Amino acid sequence: MDFHSGEIAIQNHAGVREEAQQLRRMLGNIIKPAAQEFLRNQQLAVASTVDAKGRVWASLLTGDLGFVRVLNKQTLEIHPTFLSRDLLNQNLASHNAIGLLVIDLANRRRLRLNGKANLPSDDKIIVELDQVFFNCPKYIQSRHIETELTQSLQQPEVLTRDALSQTDESWITQADTFFIASYHPEVGADASHRGGFPGFVRVINSHKLVFPDYAGNNMFQTLGNLLVNPYTGLLFVNFESGHTLQLTGQAKVIWEAKRLSEFAGAQRLVEFDIEQVLESRNVCPLRWRFGEYSPANPS
Repeated sequence: MDFHSGEIAIQNHAGVREEAQQLRRMLGNIIKPAAQEFLRNQQLAVASTVDAKGRVWASLLTGDLGFVRVLNKQTLEIHPTFLSRDLLNQNLASHNAIGLLVIDLANRRRLRLNGKANLPSDDKIIVELDQVFFNCPKYIQSRHIETELTQSLQQPEVLTRDALSQTDESWITQADTFFIASYHPEVGADASHRGGFPGFVRVINSHKLVFPDYAGNNMFQTLGNLLVNPYTGLLFVNFESGHTLQLTGQAKVIWEAKRLSEFAGAQRLVEFDIEQVLESRNVCPLRWRFGEYSPANPS
């Protein structure tokens, strides 16, 4: 598979074009046996979708073990919890591009699966895949599911606003993990993970965030998409309470050395302008216990 113009531009700017070319073999379009085995044991995924206004959103998907099921080498069937309560299904009804990140926090493993989706029913998503590849374990904080806490769910509650509240700002500045959704109009949607020590995401004001981009796999799927299409979605998960915070807006990549020096280990920065905030309380039936920080986190 070839890289698109945005990915190539970021690779060239970062001086890693040759290294990226050598990684193209990682990018496939079928679910190989290792990926099939991985999916059988997962309960957490993040989806990237596009709404009717062209805005990009990152949404949390959870379910029973194996809720992301392989139908054949290029087709998935997903049975998530609470799909009808999320904006994801209405996005897919108007725009069928989907990017999926299926992630195992306990073992620091993650698989990306991007393609086209359809909704045969309110509780099911079928995905025809264009791209499948594993990512490295860098910057994933280990967490473990606590199944005994999943029985006492309160009624879900969804709150929408145009800017961050003080509570949102506190949540974000204490976060060690978030997920980022991007979309290329011709290539499709993509969902990815970002992690670091608490404080690695900084709130500039109620409408703007900035966060570092650390050394990664040099392919730059996310940043390449942002260069072509700045619309972006961020997802913060409160792993202890089951609440989520979804932000949609526009992002740009910052290379300015003076600004990079303010963030340990930053190779680049991403500045994110917020257009809408969606807080969902009690939407996730799973709870996670923190394990340990990634040894790769810059400090």
